[in-house]
Amino acid sequence: MKKSKSTSPDFSVREFFKRFPNDDACLDHVMEVRYGMSGSCPKCGTITTFHRIKGRKAYAGAACGCHVYPCSETIFQDSRTPLQIWFYTIFLFVTTRHGVSGKELQRQLGVTYKTAWRIGQKIRDLMAKADGFQMLSGHVEADEAYVGGKRPGKRGRGAAGKTIIMGLKERGGRMETAVIPNVKKRTLRKVVNDLVEKGSVVSTDELYSYNLLTDDGYVHGTVRHGEKEWSRYDYRQGVTHHVNHVESFWKLFKKSIASTHIHISQKHMDRYLKEFTFRANHRERVNLMFDLLIDAV
Repeated sequence: MKKSKSTSPDFSVREFFKRFPNDDACLDHVMEVRYGMSGSCPKCGTITTFHRIKGRKAYAGAACGCHVYPCSETIFQDSRTPLQIWFYTIFLFVTTRHGVSGKELQRQLGVTYKTAWRIGQKIRDLMAKADGFQMLSGHVEADEAYVGGKRPGKRGRGAAGKTIIMGLKERGGRMETAVIPNVKKRTLRKVVNDLVEKGSVVSTDELYSYNLLTDDGYVHGTVRHGEKEWSRYDYRQGVTHHVNHVESFWKLFKKSIASTHIHISQKHMDRYLKEFTFRANHRERVNLMFDLLIDAV
């Protein structure tokens, strides 16, 4: 049953601080996720329980006294930033729709801009890792877009200084995105073959490079945007072709950049793209997104 827009969120700021009131609660959660408070001792293999060592971010096994550091080999390792701030930043990332800028993190967390920027980039990397990968199948929409840069007198595909991004959306399912160097047939072919199962229906616009899809074992259909065609039903294939879902994602992504981040360099574009893809794949499931990120630390 769809929730009313007036209903309070499942994971509000109040709920966050109730669940994670201090650094100790955050550390207990990391320990529970990674090792559990009871289980096999990593040193002697004995089934045992673990208890917190006072004054240290570590737990001791009751069987042999070995020390377990739950933050080791995670994004929290060697960080002087309190765990609660890390957790709260993850909360901000999963509850926002338009992303969080480094300056906004600086203001909300009370840290330096350098620290805020680093925390944000680490969490974006975590989002790409947590989302995992699985091949798209069924009916898939594919489209490319140009982001950033300037347009000195040239419009459309090939506009100077822009980063080219490609998106593929399984109808009723996941979305995958990638930064690509160009829109040549060889480039698009590799992305589709890497991400979409053979035999799937693939809808695209009229870009000539997509004509390769039928030869590669896909059922391909197009819409001609140049002729103001946004949706077309193919009676022979029995499917409706459009790329509206991917274009809606591009619209949100571009508006978010303009309003929140102002500009994203080509060097870091993939991080921000994966951040928005992660949220698109788990829309309105804030608790799930938060737990997926914590599980992936």
